[in-house]
Amino acid sequence: MKKAIVAMSGGLDSSVTALLLQKEGYNVTGVTGLMLDTPAARLVCNNAKTVADKLGIEHHVIDVSEKFSKEVVSYFENAYKTGLTPNPCIQCNKFIKWGELFDTSMQRFGADVFATGHYAEIRCIDGVYKLYPAKDEKKDQLYFLYKLSQNVLSRTVFPLCKYEKQEVRQIAEEYNLPPKSAKESQDICFIPKPCTTKKYLLDKFGTNEGVFVEKSTGKVIGRHDGFYQYTIGQRKGIGIAYPYPLYVLGIDAEKNVVYLGREEENYSDGLVLKDINLSYPVDALSYSRTVQNAGMAKFAEAGTAKSGRQFRAMIKIRYNMEAKSGTVDVDARRVVFDTPVNSVTPGQACVFYSPEDGHLIGGGEIEG
Repeated sequence: MKKAIVAMSGGLDSSVTALLLQKEGYNVTGVTGLMLDTPAARLVCNNAKTVADKLGIEHHVIDVSEKFSKEVVSYFENAYKTGLTPNPCIQCNKFIKWGELFDTSMQRFGADVFATGHYAEIRCIDGVYKLYPAKDEKKDQLYFLYKLSQNVLSRTVFPLCKYEKQEVRQIAEEYNLPPKSAKESQDICFIPKPCTTKKYLLDKFGTNEGVFVEKSTGKVIGRHDGFYQYTIGQRKGIGIAYPYPLYVLGIDAEKNVVYLGREEENYSDGLVLKDINLSYPVDALSYSRTVQNAGMAKFAEAGTAKSGRQFRAMIKIRYNMEAKSGTVDVDARRVVFDTPVNSVTPGQACVFYSPEDGHLIGGGEIEG
């Protein structure tokens, strides 16, 4: 009997994941990472154990608080402190779920497979593991998984890939899972409601008076309490009456300046990336013809046409946006869009997908 370790949060998706694997005949064990030494974090562990007990499976709590504090919380705070807008879920997936928990599952518990409640599908094609969209497109989570390596993909399963969210809810209700105290997962787990990101950052950094500057004229048009309260593309919460709607266009952390302007100034033809990760080796030759057949002239104008690894892709620069077509140059670390996109935000992830079948190719962090 194969052994499956399930990363359990005590919530709906991971509880049903454990149940489905159990019904498939796996010897299932649950693991839960203790992210923080707080009542909320300990409740997560208790809820996961309650589910495990109900399913009659082993459950272990793994203290990952030191790693979580360093790689997720500190990363989050330092990013805002330097004028970036971070994505802590992607960091958590890399360093905690497919870092500490995955490694412990394989080395300590001897797992054959590692499972989570993510909505994504893994397919092995000619020996290469690729991530495809789940059945429930509204819950698709490929964007957050672009840093996963072939090694972890080869030993990971996503049982929810074939289910709509409503079907998962129905299964949970049928088996009376999870406990009532379990909450639906939220964007930033270490900032529990009703606390907001803005309040969290104010509590952490305090107020630091700076200025709003109209980008097109260089004119000071207002004052703020700290640049870290703002992000590119933001419109609400600026608090300035002006002849036209104002959007955040840029942030200068060193000068504590937030640049504002019109909506049309918030669009860009392209961006520069850092820390690019490809989900699998990309064959440059197979993609070069595709690039040439799909607007190479525009890409050449960006000064990247001579690079080797170029390919066409559907691209997201934030999770909840519709993917836009464009060309990626891995070696030049540049993305050029077919049509301008709004709110290119340094610190966020730019993720690319196959135009043919939507599978994940890779991604990187937006540098500018």
